[in-house]
Amino acid sequence: MAMGELIFVGLGLWSEKDITIAGKEAAGTCDKVFAEFYTSMLGVPEEKIEEVIGRPIEVLSREEVEDGNAILDEAADKKVCLLTGGDPMTATTHIDLCLRAIERGIDTKVVHGISIMTASAGLLGLQSYKFGRTTTLAFPEGDYFPTSPYGVIKENMERGLHTLVLLDIGKKLMTANEGIELLMEMEERERGGVIGKKTLMAVVARASSPSPSVRAGYPDELLKENFGPPLHCIVVPGKLHFMEAKALVMLADAPEEIMK
Repeated sequence: MAMGELIFVGLGLWSEKDITIAGKEAAGTCDKVFAEFYTSMLGVPEEKIEEVIGRPIEVLSREEVEDGNAILDEAADKKVCLLTGGDPMTATTHIDLCLRAIERGIDTKVVHGISIMTASAGLLGLQSYKFGRTTTLAFPEGDYFPTSPYGVIKENMERGLHTLVLLDIGKKLMTANEGIELLMEMEERERGGVIGKKTLMAVVARASSPSPSVRAGYPDELLKENFGPPLHCIVVPGKLHFMEAKALVMLADAPEEIMK
């Protein structure tokens, strides 16, 4: 019977300082510490995190985490930790790994971290319960030009819900400007009336850092902005409560006409 334990620890969004005290203590007592940064990444190298938890970190690739055997084999009789950006259980891969561990008789535990799901809403003054499905923009490659994010935004807008749009962090980090251009191109292809000249959008850059940036406006205006270094994300608001509209104007310099 397995005597090991697998602990999922969220690192938060920006630096080694975002990890909770509970997360630091849990990771610091583990026999083996793994990390993955393909679902989310921080603004500091892993060496900074190693200094905080006092343990060496082995960074795994996407394929290694999805396969899971390296983690589960170690956790069969050891105390093992998987560090992830943001909050661990917002990724389907981590939920799958947790369930597989339980099936193998391995104890599991989750230490939550700051999530972009709530941080982006909070920085903009939007109500988190009014968000619909989250979507991710990926860089097109050759003939590959996925438009599923457009469909998610359309569905959420029809229901009056806000959409959090995460941006590609694969081969390079997508900027908000690149993301807005992709959404405008999707509109040209799909012609569903989702992304127009007067479609309100918001950009959140470097959430949880000492210098986050938030800005709300219309596509052509936002494309002229320099939001600074990534990580960036985009929010497409749905139906706004008057307090949300006021918050976007005061916190993100949105056009005052949205309050009418």
